[in-house]
Amino acid sequence: MSEKSERRSALFYEQKNGYDLINEAERAACTEYCEGYKRYLDSAMTEREAVQSAIELAEKEGFVAYEPGMKLKAGDKVYCSNRGKSLLLAVIGKKTMDAGCVIEAAHVDSPRLDLKQLPLYESDELAYFKTHYYGGIKKYQWAAIPLELHGVVALRDGSVVNVVIGHDAQDPQFVITDLLPHLAADQMKRTPGDIITGEGLNLLIGSVPDAEEGKDRVKLAVIELLNEKYGITEEDFLSAELSAVPAFPTRDIGLDRSLIGGYGHDDRACAYAELRAIMDVREPERTCVCILADKEEIGSEGVSGMQSEAFEVFIEDICREQGVALRHCFAKSFCVSADVCNAFDPNFPEVSEKRNNAKINYGLGICKFTGSRGKGGSNDASAEVVAYLRKVFAEAGVVWQMAELGKVDQGGGGTVAKFMAERNIDTIDAGVPVLSMHAPYETVSKFDCYMTYKGMLAVYSDK
Repeated sequence: MSEKSERRSALFYEQKNGYDLINEAERAACTEYCEGYKRYLDSAMTEREAVQSAIELAEKEGFVAYEPGMKLKAGDKVYCSNRGKSLLLAVIGKKTMDAGCVIEAAHVDSPRLDLKQLPLYESDELAYFKTHYYGGIKKYQWAAIPLELHGVVALRDGSVVNVVIGHDAQDPQFVITDLLPHLAADQMKRTPGDIITGEGLNLLIGSVPDAEEGKDRVKLAVIELLNEKYGITEEDFLSAELSAVPAFPTRDIGLDRSLIGGYGHDDRACAYAELRAIMDVREPERTCVCILADKEEIGSEGVSGMQSEAFEVFIEDICREQGVALRHCFAKSFCVSADVCNAFDPNFPEVSEKRNNAKINYGLGICKFTGSRGKGGSNDASAEVVAYLRKVFAEAGVVWQMAELGKVDQGGGGTVAKFMAERNIDTIDAGVPVLSMHAPYETVSKFDCYMTYKGMLAVYSDK
């Protein structure tokens, strides 16, 4: 290399495709990691299922359910399920909680179609479920695709019935019908947001009438089937959480199998990365905490969202046993808000500022700020926090890139980062770049998924 080239190399910042930076052994590790991730994604169609699958994986690695007042020592592994919809896990560190803890916070809810409180109706001898969409979606994407039904029905006697229809190969599935193009001249004049309205997202669930005389015979036949299998009546929908989700199995994408297509990469790609990382961390200096939160897609509200005090209760219990004030622990803590970012899409270059947008196969994306336009609603991590991650990732050989959510005036979005920062915890966003984010079928890079895991493990393992 000439003196001029060396000077340029020393002074300029140049990104490289991740596959030019790893050897065959690491490629094999990437493939192995992603096979586990694909299995997790297929088992986690809702936040409840994501939490249950995470608990099963964690228990195999020695995690036990936490009980208030439990005596904990360095190396102990505990978890706390918050109403079965969010999860907190911890590996106790060598240092006491007054040194702070290392937190990684992802969310396990994804955009979907929730059934309304009284969803079942019949129209023109066809039976339907009415839905209410959850999170930010393009409504037209949910029509004319196969859908599954997942969730629970809570009965008046206090028992809870689990419902999964459409996931197994032998199960029936559901669909929202769309208008044929031959008759869609008026429909196609609408704006994309109104091609299919929210009230038009109705699941087709049956067509055969009951033999009994009277009205709503198809509805009667459908509720009879549900009653036979699950013991529920129409009134029980009032206390149900049932969601229609895409019936797409997770698959490799591309002739080279370098990508993964599936439902819920946002944000289960990051949730699995931090879950695997906390299961793989060994003898951490500071207590490591993994958060799998609910409700992020609707603002992190509710008792299972990141604005809930469930997190404080869990950490305060551990602090109390060590005689440490919670606020002192938080002030010394560090958090990675493990959430996805958008990947640059050559099909839609006009929405991104290419120099600062994350790209497929360039590694874990660090997002200094989210929010919208003038950084509204953003955590906006400090320069020192970014520098700290640069150091940790460099020492661990993590391939990473900076990320930004599109052009400044284009739009924006949020994560749980600002809610962690409000607790006086240094926080920064980092996660997997995603193509077709919030669509029923999203796409991610295997390389980026693996580097996100490697980055999460490096943060937990930092001395």
